[in-house]
Amino acid sequence: MISSLDMNYIRLCMLLFTGICCLDLAAQDIKVKPGKVDVVLSKEHPAIPTGSSILQIPGYFVWGGSVVKGDDGKFHMIFSLWESGPETEHFGNSWVLESKIGYAVSDYPDKDFKFQKIILKGARYEGDLSAWDAQSVHNPHLKKFGDIYYLYYIGTRDPGPQPNDPRANALDKRSRAQQSQHIGVLEFRSFNDLVNGNFQRAKAPVLSPRTRVKPNNILNGSPEGTQAKPDNIIVVNPSVDYNPKTNKYMMYFKGNLYEPGWKGVHGVAIGDHPMGPFTPLDQFIFDVRMPDGTLASTEDPYVWYAKKWDCFLAVVKDFSGQLTGHKSTLALLSSDDGIQWRLPKYPLFMKRELYLKDGSIVPVNRLERPQLLLDDKGVPLMMYAACAIESLAQKNDGSSFNVHIPLAVSGFKKP
Repeated sequence: MISSLDMNYIRLCMLLFTGICCLDLAAQDIKVKPGKVDVVLSKEHPAIPTGSSILQIPGYFVWGGSVVKGDDGKFHMIFSLWESGPETEHFGNSWVLESKIGYAVSDYPDKDFKFQKIILKGARYEGDLSAWDAQSVHNPHLKKFGDIYYLYYIGTRDPGPQPNDPRANALDKRSRAQQSQHIGVLEFRSFNDLVNGNFQRAKAPVLSPRTRVKPNNILNGSPEGTQAKPDNIIVVNPSVDYNPKTNKYMMYFKGNLYEPGWKGVHGVAIGDHPMGPFTPLDQFIFDVRMPDGTLASTEDPYVWYAKKWDCFLAVVKDFSGQLTGHKSTLALLSSDDGIQWRLPKYPLFMKRELYLKDGSIVPVNRLERPQLLLDDKGVPLMMYAACAIESLAQKNDGSSFNVHIPLAVSGFKKP
């Protein structure tokens, strides 16, 4: 008979084999409870809800939003949006080709965000078809370091047909643009400056891929035999924070691997300043392994240093369920240095469901691109996430929105 001590030892060995140390005695015991939201579903249009806890704009898809509290005491949201309607492409194409970045503001962190204007478009709208972000701009991440705000975002361009490249000549416009995603950053001193265009557009990416490894259908592919790095083919979905232990800034990003199918993987780049330059490390971050030893697919990291507990925390989308046991939910990870990560005792951060004020629970098809509002100690107060009630891939009806979910955090202990 195997004793409980033996079982714990076996469990530890299995987790170490996957690259994650999860000893209960050494794990943070954080528990996150999502609060209720003011979301109302109608019988006529169940995929397009209303309520004060969402940002939805008629005639647009609305996607991930990042929020900071400004010096004016208001809450400022930067988010993705792009046109929807019968004459537009379906969601699966339109986010790549048409995404823009908008601005909304509220007196409250959890409700009543009001759309103000689109503050950034693809550079093609300014007549520059050759810019790194000519086609579209997407997935903003807003931070304030010192007295300056920094807007990190991803940009795409379409380099055009590739008739002379046998590995790329079959790619359509959407695929060429998707494989041309880089990360940029711009800075501004006030939201008044941002709204009035008093900032300098990023003339070049702050981070670009170093390898382009894919078996086929690859734009500007790396030579055969190249070992893929975390920043493979694309770098997207930036999450940036200051590391007080090293006095460096850490930019987390997602790249793509094909083994042979697609999966999202992550890396980190280090810099001395929020504007860069950033130097990517070679090692994979959130190194979670599948039973066959290959990397598990994750996406949309939000990473921050929590001063209260002197550690880094990350929320990521768990595609495979390898982290939480539930596919496509949000998982929590922790780290002492921001590079070596482990699962805490309770790795499930949030399921794909909304808790409504009327007491009902609504399962959703999408709950991703999490961005957090933190207190001055790094304790999460709110989560802002891209959400959709129904599958979006083939839709052009604008049935996505940003949802604002209050969070209650308890049970966190530093060993």
